[in-house]
Amino acid sequence: MHCSACVALTESELGDVPEVSKAKASLKHLNVEVTGEFGDKSPEHIARDLSEVLKPHGYTLSLEKQKHSVKWSDFSIAIPIAAGFIALFIILQKLGIVNLISTSEVGYGTAFVIGLIASVSTCMAVVGGLVLSMSANFAKEDNAMESREIRPQILFHVGRLISFFLLGGAIGALGSAFQLGGTGTFIFSFLVGIILLVLGINLLDVFPWAKKLQPTIPKFIGKRVHGLKKINHTLTPFLVGIATFFLPCGFTQSMQIYTLTTGNFWTGAATMFVFAIGTLPVLALLSFSSLGIHKKAQSGIFFKTAGLVVIFFGIFNLINSLVAAGFIPPIFSF
Repeated sequence: MHCSACVALTESELGDVPEVSKAKASLKHLNVEVTGEFGDKSPEHIARDLSEVLKPHGYTLSLEKQKHSVKWSDFSIAIPIAAGFIALFIILQKLGIVNLISTSEVGYGTAFVIGLIASVSTCMAVVGGLVLSMSANFAKEDNAMESREIRPQILFHVGRLISFFLLGGAIGALGSAFQLGGTGTFIFSFLVGIILLVLGINLLDVFPWAKKLQPTIPKFIGKRVHGLKKINHTLTPFLVGIATFFLPCGFTQSMQIYTLTTGNFWTGAATMFVFAIGTLPVLALLSFSSLGIHKKAQSGIFFKTAGLVVIFFGIFNLINSLVAAGFIPPIFSF
């Protein structure tokens, strides 16, 4: 597991199993304690059966704790790919074709790229798993045409985009009410950089202890969002899409923190909307075709590449916030 969203997903999926009365997952210990009535099944048999429930989301269960191992060979491919992406970013920035990052703010291009990376991270896999589970719940009750199966996904994504726009605007307006000064803006901008740095390190999957540093909103909110999928109502997918704004995803939270510093409804709304648009392509594939990047053989290379790029954005934002506050002179000319 990588974050609190993984914990919420694991507990929610196992809690739906009829034999299970209670499931409590721990990100710190990377385990889950399951209580229930399993008859004469052996622990090995129980672990194997419950693994089948979690397998679509990329998790497996074992009685013994698995030793963490790092596949260092992935970096031989990930580093050149990440370096190429960063070089392309710098070239486009130099040419003035795009304006991803300025010395004082996160541009819409940055929000889009971060959204794109977030959509294929293990944090966002929970959103895809959520909509798939919800759709399956609808399918149990509805044996109608195939178009009926597509409708929940469409409503989910529409609700998600609308909520990120409106709630992002609300956060921006809230920042205006607080009238954040230069110090407040610096603190929040610096915090965004730190969060991105932690997220990037976690994506590298080299330092397991770094997972404890990842900030999250209270876990009970994530559980409430997952609980919505069980309510089989026409508007349920739409409401679940809206509720994903509150899921414990570090990428979303970093953008929400930045949005607070804008102090403007329209800027905040546009930033969160563009971030949500960035998550849409891969998330749509995940929900419509059950695509799971975490199950692919190249997932290690992919996540390490994404991690290096996110670390770059984190360091860049840290430097930009220090420059904007006047603590250090400009280091980059773009």
